[in-house]
Amino acid sequence: MALFDLKTLNSALEELQAERGISRESVIDALATAIAAAYRREYGKRGQIIRATINPETGDVEFRQAKIVVDESLVRKEDEETKNDDDHRSRFNPEQHIMIEDARRIKREAELDEEISFPLETHEDFGRIAAQAAKQVIMQKVREAERASIISEYGEREGEIVTGHVQRFERGNLFVDLGRATAILPYDEQIPGERYRQGERVRALLLRVDEGVRGTFIRLSRSHPRFLTKLFETEVPEMASGVVEVKGLVREPGSRAKIAVHSNDEHVDPVGALVGQRGVRVAVVTSELGGEKIDVVEWSETPAEYVKEALKPAQVMEIELFEEDNRAVVSVAEDQQSLAIGRGGQNVRLAARLTGWKIDIRGVGGEGTPEVEPKSAFEETKAEIAGDDDEAKDEGEKNLDPVSQDRDVADEKVEEQQEETSEDKEKDAE
Repeated sequence: MALFDLKTLNSALEELQAERGISRESVIDALATAIAAAYRREYGKRGQIIRATINPETGDVEFRQAKIVVDESLVRKEDEETKNDDDHRSRFNPEQHIMIEDARRIKREAELDEEISFPLETHEDFGRIAAQAAKQVIMQKVREAERASIISEYGEREGEIVTGHVQRFERGNLFVDLGRATAILPYDEQIPGERYRQGERVRALLLRVDEGVRGTFIRLSRSHPRFLTKLFETEVPEMASGVVEVKGLVREPGSRAKIAVHSNDEHVDPVGALVGQRGVRVAVVTSELGGEKIDVVEWSETPAEYVKEALKPAQVMEIELFEEDNRAVVSVAEDQQSLAIGRGGQNVRLAARLTGWKIDIRGVGGEGTPEVEPKSAFEETKAEIAGDDDEAKDEGEKNLDPVSQDRDVADEKVEEQQEETSEDKEKDAE
């Protein structure tokens, strides 16, 4: 007897598979479980185990009652009392159990704990309560199948870049529509200063897939260092093929990053591969990160050479290593000192994180100029802000206007000229 409209059933199965990635078999199993629950609620007896089987080709449904094969070691009879507290046998229920000797009359090879099923009368009419229970079972099964599908698909893509569209904002967190699932870009995983609009396209690193009580959560990140690596892999074929290898990477998201690379082929320049012709490759990555400055340096096994590379774009004159303190004292020209330290000490701070060495910057002047003691990034920045107080020294009368300084002399000359003019007029009158 066809309980389902075959055309409607197949249409629903195809839609669920296309939109949510749920297989036809999962949906059919959910339908069968729901129909069996509705049948048991409407027509079954207490304790019965009802199984339903759906034929997807014809839409027919078959109902069967299952019984478990038991013996006296597994169950006790209805009129048998418990002998002691250690007797954990369940009570025999004729709707659930069948004794092994009876089961072997039906099936000769029947074994303990095996299920033997018996056909039941098919019904099409289910009550409202039974139908509601069936609906809840179907929804639960579909959610479970959808969750398993999401975990299976996105769990394999952890550590890769995914693309989606901004769906909504909630307490600083960004919800991104990936098509088949909704992911979350937490506030602490966003690049500082970035702003998003609803519907805007977003690329991010799929950090991990978390399965909780309330569902499955896909966590994204744009501030993780691996996001920068994956962006370069999409732009640099040498990295994707493994010829160029990333040895170290540090970031201050939205501001600056340093990446140390090494080439496994002596004919390939690792820095040039990442920078690209006229800087086109690194420019694409920088644009995706909202203008974040990226320093590409070459990795070296020699600590001194590695520290020298890490401090670029500053030019290093000399490096002295103190291995017992894991400290490096770097000498640079005075005009390179602020460049080596960077704004707010950022350059030397990132270089120290990249190399693992504590770095002190020492400025060295020209001939006859004493060496400057190593300064920390904080001290250097403080000095830059404070400026040189000597420039503002008051030079007193030396800074006065020359005309102002000669004002008294000019007044005396005017008085002398006036006296001479008066004498001449008296002579002419005589």
